[in-house]
Amino acid sequence: MTVPGAEAHHESTPSGDSAVLRDLVQRSSSGNEAAFAELYDLTSSRLYGLVLRVLRGPDLAAEVVQEVYLEIWRRAAEYRDESGSVMAWMCTIAHRRAVDRVRSVQKQTDRDQRWHRLSDSDEVDEVWSDVERNLDVERVRKGLEQLPEGQREALTLAYYRGYSQTQIATALDLPLGTTKSRIRDGLIRLRDTLGVQT
Repeated sequence: MTVPGAEAHHESTPSGDSAVLRDLVQRSSSGNEAAFAELYDLTSSRLYGLVLRVLRGPDLAAEVVQEVYLEIWRRAAEYRDESGSVMAWMCTIAHRRAVDRVRSVQKQTDRDQRWHRLSDSDEVDEVWSDVERNLDVERVRKGLEQLPEGQREALTLAYYRGYSQTQIATALDLPLGTTKSRIRDGLIRLRDTLGVQT
């Protein structure tokens, strides 16, 4: 199942603890995929809207909603009438997943910022200066071809296109810390591969 874009979320959602939703959850709990698909169709608009309000990004919200429905599928047998309406139960799962994702993203951002503060960016600049000072462009190009793909991509964006480390991280969809490591390791390997004397 694919979560449609926000513009496609206008199907009606049963309100409260409808007998239809209770029946669908019960049938889903025994592995009935058709019932689960119907449950998804009836409720995905509301859950997507809830998750989108927390995460503020349509793509990320769609990804989290997929996780939410996977959890609902796995936990359908745990639903009990006395715990509240089906919709409330599902919204609780969705809200918790969205908040968990916010916390996870924030932790990754904090880790990247700490790494940036602790890392010595001068080391990268110094290594590149060594390479640049001692080699011509053609030798550098051939040396880049010998690097692992991830390091080669990062260095190409940095030194031929002038991307900042943050722009490279965004372009390659990588954490900033990983991007910096690829650049640093790539430069060191390039220097060693080409036999630059420092």
